[in-house]
Amino acid sequence: MRILKVFSFILLSSIFSFGQDKVQGNVYDTNTKLKLANVSVYNTTDDIISKTNNEGVFEVDILTYPVELLFYLEGYSLKSIFLDNKLDDNLNLYLDSKIEELDEVIVRANKKKIFQINRKKDFEETRVYAGKKNEVIILDLSMANLASNNARQVYSQIPGLNIFQNDDAGLQLNIGGRGLNPNRTANFNTRQNNYDISADALGYPESYYTPPAEALSEIEILRGAASLQYGTQFGGLINFKIKRPSKNKKFESIIRNTIGSNNLYTNFTSISLNSKKISLYAYSNFKKGDGFRQNSEFESFNFYSYLNYNLNQRSNISLELTRLKYLAHQAGGLSDKMFKEDPFQSNRERNWFEVDWLLYNMKYKLKINNSTNLSLNFFGLEAKRNALGFRTNRVDQVDLGYERDLIKGKFSNLGFEKRFLKEYKIKKTKNIFLIGLKYYKSNSRSEQGPGTANKDASFSFDYNNFPNYINQSKYVYPNENFAVFGENIIYFTDRLSLTPGFRFENIKTESEGFYRKINLDAAGNTILNERFNESDLKKRKFILFGLGLSYKFQNNVETYANISQNYRSVTFADISIINPAYAINPEIDDEKGFTTDLGVRGNYKNKISFDTSLFALSYRDRIGFVQKVFNGNVKSERGNVGNAIIYGIESLVDFNLNEIFSVKKEFDINFFINYSLIKSEYLKSDEVGIEGNSVEFVPEHNVKSGFKLGYKNFSMNWQTSFLSSQFTDSSNAIVGNLSGVIGQIPSYIISDLSFSIKFNSFKIESGINNLFNETYFTRRATGYPGPGIIPSPPRNIYSTIQIKF
Repeated sequence: MRILKVFSFILLSSIFSFGQDKVQGNVYDTNTKLKLANVSVYNTTDDIISKTNNEGVFEVDILTYPVELLFYLEGYSLKSIFLDNKLDDNLNLYLDSKIEELDEVIVRANKKKIFQINRKKDFEETRVYAGKKNEVIILDLSMANLASNNARQVYSQIPGLNIFQNDDAGLQLNIGGRGLNPNRTANFNTRQNNYDISADALGYPESYYTPPAEALSEIEILRGAASLQYGTQFGGLINFKIKRPSKNKKFESIIRNTIGSNNLYTNFTSISLNSKKISLYAYSNFKKGDGFRQNSEFESFNFYSYLNYNLNQRSNISLELTRLKYLAHQAGGLSDKMFKEDPFQSNRERNWFEVDWLLYNMKYKLKINNSTNLSLNFFGLEAKRNALGFRTNRVDQVDLGYERDLIKGKFSNLGFEKRFLKEYKIKKTKNIFLIGLKYYKSNSRSEQGPGTANKDASFSFDYNNFPNYINQSKYVYPNENFAVFGENIIYFTDRLSLTPGFRFENIKTESEGFYRKINLDAAGNTILNERFNESDLKKRKFILFGLGLSYKFQNNVETYANISQNYRSVTFADISIINPAYAINPEIDDEKGFTTDLGVRGNYKNKISFDTSLFALSYRDRIGFVQKVFNGNVKSERGNVGNAIIYGIESLVDFNLNEIFSVKKEFDINFFINYSLIKSEYLKSDEVGIEGNSVEFVPEHNVKSGFKLGYKNFSMNWQTSFLSSQFTDSSNAIVGNLSGVIGQIPSYIISDLSFSIKFNSFKIESGINNLFNETYFTRRATGYPGPGIIPSPPRNIYSTIQIKF
């Protein structure tokens, strides 16, 4: 209650602070001297659009100077003005009557978006980005295979990312970086339109749902030290921004059909409706295919709808609903020996995986005045995932058709997030103040037991036929989280700013249930069936701090530095799932540490876009795998391995060759190179033989490079990716074990080629992934879809036809 009182006092007292820069004025017809309504006013520097009201009066926010303003109204010539500083009086503009196509405004606006990666402004609405390591992927400028969510291509210009590539349809996103396990992106706070979409943000932060890339306008990525507003995790934030209703058309529909190798077929259909008060955007996405291995067919359906109602010019309320269902046949994992013999073989025909995801969200946004914004966000999830199959520790063992292992998970959570952002001044010092709170409550369930002996995707326990295995484990996980966070940008000058921040966490995690230890003799008779009851309650209260620094040079170059504490609580997958491939250390505990960045980024005369940074990530009690002897057998154990440090350099340089070589405007030529050099070491460990070893999932060299050539309506893109070898356990084992879970992931180099051409409302896309048909793998799965080595796709092709109405 004391924290709430402090928060309420800060929130109320800050409303009375001063406002931010804005330009006001009137727009007239040059000949009649009458005021003009609905004139579009575009701030090209800050990418802000407003309109004159019925009285011809406009008001547009100014975040940075100098600034260019464009004024446009159909039937009048385009007007452009430049302002070096804030005006004390209203601005009066006159437009000449002359037919001028709106395309000119669009072309000039888009001209600034020649690079696929943008950076966030210091603050937007109720969010602060100053001094933070951040990247924004502009999907309209991407030449990636969007139909199959090809993460290697979509995230090609984000330095240092480590990506699991194990299906050819993009059903799940698996990305990590800086030594973070990429499995289901669990080390990032994953959001869609700024609300959580993972199974359980605290207890099970794995993302089984990923919005289709065809539906996205942007992907925002904030790295580790930039994430205090979004959680405690080491990875940072990934926020998928779904497209919004078209502002220029009352109705718009896009239909995309894709066919590809292995009988791949996808359909993406979207509609956009827009009126003065109400707007709607919705899509459906269907995918099916046979997969590139036997026993790997899949089918999925995703639906999304967004409804927005403008209460007035300063406030709106929106509703969102997302549903995903998919069923995938899983070909199983391989040992190293099996992979060498035939990387695409499968000896599992009874393994299946099912996901049913339902997300809902209601958001209220209010612009209290030109210096004060408020947002309220209600969100929730009802979901399940079922994993079924034969998954012995020896992955080369033949499946004899007995009972299958079935793990059922149900996830139910809801949350509320409130944010308040205020611009104010202390004497002449400009400040941006953000305060927010988040409440999150979840109640997840997990049950493990015998599935049927059939081959089909039947996700029901078969206790009648297999009574010896009744309820191998059954748990409930009620979790509750209350957080208060705040940041404040202090502008010492127009160029120099300091951003301190904090996050207070009150976390309560519970687990209650049991597991059984069951041993059978050679004839299948039960010789041990012991039940172990467990009940655990953990309460934590702590404060994390962060600090960011930014200095902007005159030539659109910025240097930034930040440091932030991080924290990751033990998930219920860490402690309660019975897995034949590894054991769990009963003393496993939370991870702690900090992340720091120091970098320089900028855009030099629209010729070169770059971002180069040094980083360090410090871990205490890092969770990982250690090989130990159990009953005379060597087996992997999951627990706190020790303290570690990961450090390196990440760099992206994107060259706009049009501007550099003064190429004709009909051409569009870019070349980028993205490189990271990362070192890692375990500094301290109570386990034997760990100190001095490299940390898992850290390829020392990570390079991606691409060349884009466009001529009028035709585009071609070439991309090459190289990752050096990496370890998957703390012992740095090179040769895999019988389960294929531990061992080295060898280096690989992959090339992709894609094409695009437009004809009025039609667009054709085509490409070849893994052009040179390299045989490689990026993942050793500890559970489903393994255990074992999960091969990556061989050469595959695709073609897409798009129609826009």
